[in-house]
Amino acid sequence: MPIASRVRSIPDYPKPGILFRDITTLLQDPVGFRLTVEGLVKAFSGTKIDKVAAIEARGFILGGAVADKIGAGFVPVRKKGKLPWKTIGQDYALEYGTDRIEIHTDAVLEGEKVLVVDDLIATGGTAEAAVKLLRQAGANVVGIAAVIDLPDLGGSKLLRGLGLRVHALCDFPGH
Repeated sequence: MPIASRVRSIPDYPKPGILFRDITTLLQDPVGFRLTVEGLVKAFSGTKIDKVAAIEARGFILGGAVADKIGAGFVPVRKKGKLPWKTIGQDYALEYGTDRIEIHTDAVLEGEKVLVVDDLIATGGTAEAAVKLLRQAGANVVGIAAVIDLPDLGGSKLLRGLGLRVHALCDFPGH
């Protein structure tokens, strides 16, 4: 059974006109969860990866499992003010206003190869901010792995424009 068939679609969430792609149904299915982690790992097999950086919050679930499977360290990419140590941050645009993500100043070493993991690529704004932040910290970002791509929103194209390898396990039309 394909990954996409395990993703629940919720109309008009979080606002009217949005079709929300919910991966909790995928995560609660042990076979679906295993296939997801294996798919994310397989996409970058043969690539040296020192750390997996995952974007809050659903990215953490997947990123931790991917890091464990490949024997890499884990870097949480969190919303502003959530990390307890010294941080560096990157602002990014939202539909109305801006937000900020952060990592610890010692999260990556200069030149470490880092894979970014998230649940979904939409406009690419959060992932782009994560890549900029990791590069600022000295990381060599090797790519982005996600469960879902919404290609009509242009995020994967934006990320490829940054010179990144982008891999999603499935895609859905629209937003």
